Amino acid sequence: MQCRACLLALTFLAAARGSASLPFSAPPAQGSALELVPSHRPAQQAARVAVHYLNYIASSPNKLQKPGEVKQAIRKDIPGVGHKYYIQFTTEDFLSDEKVCVCSATVLFQMKKPRPAISLNCTSNKNQKQAREDDYIFYKEMKQRTEAISGKEIPDSYGHIDPSLEPLWHLAIAGSSYIMWEKSEENLHYNVAQIKSVKQWIRRDDFIDFDYNILLHEIPTQEMVPCQMRIVWHPEQPMKVKYYCLPVPRSEEEEGSGIESKEGSASYGNF
Repeated sequence: MQCRACLLALTFLAAARGSASLPFSAPPAQGSALELVPSHRPAQQAARVAVHYLNYIASSPNKLQKPGEVKQAIRKDIPGVGHKYYIQFTTEDFLSDEKVCVCSATVLFQMKKPRPAISLNCTSNKNQKQAREDDYIFYKEMKQRTEAISGKEIPDSYGHIDPSLEPLWHLAIAGSSYIMWEKSEENLHYNVAQIKSVKQWIRRDDFIDFDYNILLHEIPTQEMVPCQMRIVWHPEQPMKVKYYCLPVPRSEEEEGSGIESKEGSASYGNF
């Protein structure tokens, strides 16, 4: 059975036809192409960005995935455009480390556009029934609230997360996957470090709505990037995310190395 994220990937992007073995899509013969060591940073970065996109289109706090093993990676130089990566990799469940998907993807880091362009094809044998049920349990609990839920410092300074706030943490990771996809570059990647604060907005329609203040850990600069993020969500609908991140100061050395400060293409505000 294909996982929902994999099906959504096929719906949202034109991807090559897949099978259980997912044949590797090699780049065209024209131009300069280089086979990469799968364990090295460029190949790992391409897989990370693809998984950010996968988590965003899955639109679920209970279907989160993380990169597993990169099996093969090729980089093609496209003059005047950027670098295109052809990768085959596995993903793991965010919490259990269980293998979830085998994926084939292309990731294009473009010089003049704000986010990587991704084409993705994945297969999975994992049953997603429990994740769907958990999504609805969380959704109904939030929808039935008459007083808005809120929280701060998730996780706390000891790395602890109150079990009642874990779904809010997982929803933040799903939503921030959109930000991390948009902001990622060949030389920069991001992890969610902490929710500084979160507040629910009570709505009269079918959606649930949260305001987040989060910190993203930027690597390799080690900067903490503060972002405001608004998530509007329903288990059967694509996640809506708006955000604003403060610019990260760059030294002259960083600017000279090609690391630049870029604002996200999505503005923060009301839906």
